[in-house]
Amino acid sequence: MIALRTSKEIRDGSYVNLGIGIPTLISDWIQGRDIVLQSEIGMLKTGPLAFGEEVDQDLINASCQAVTELRGASYFDIFESFNMIRGGHIDVVVVGAYQGGGKGDCAVSSNCARGMGAIGGIGGSMDLCAGTTNLFIAMEHTTRDGEPRIVRELTYPATARGKVRMVFTDLAVIEVTPPGLILKEVFPGLSPEDIQSVTEPVLIVAEDLKEMEL
Repeated sequence: MIALRTSKEIRDGSYVNLGIGIPTLISDWIQGRDIVLQSEIGMLKTGPLAFGEEVDQDLINASCQAVTELRGASYFDIFESFNMIRGGHIDVVVVGAYQGGGKGDCAVSSNCARGMGAIGGIGGSMDLCAGTTNLFIAMEHTTRDGEPRIVRELTYPATARGKVRMVFTDLAVIEVTPPGLILKEVFPGLSPEDIQSVTEPVLIVAEDLKEMEL
């Protein structure tokens, strides 16, 4: 559901990179549209996820899931891939995150998060977040323990500061603006108060607030 809703926000004609986790599922919701997916391992025009006889171990996405190739797909080395990313040629980047901050910050990696000493997700995600002008977060609204993932200040190491433009969760669609976080859409049956109760920063309720349409 999160991937489907996020996919509707991506404009045709965009070059897009999908991060590990929920974002990779977006590839199944944009078939037939004029959207070019870039995999940082060195592939342009990746298609939907592959299954059965379609699986080719050399064709994978950021989550190491097998993907299909679309007509006109091209391949290149990691050096050229990151020239695209660092050069600002990727229009939209969608990442999963441990946390999103009220000022457009995000924590994508888990390195030393809360003293765990875990190392993962470092490097490529920083380049991707820094190199795009449209950074979207696609994640569950709360942790497994029910704690907010959208927080006032990150407690995980920051991957990027002030870069996030939109946040898509299983409960809401939120736009990041200079005045604050604007609650644009809520899951059917929920109220702004429901969303605020599991969100640390104070939300600005949009005048045209609506139920999430899938």
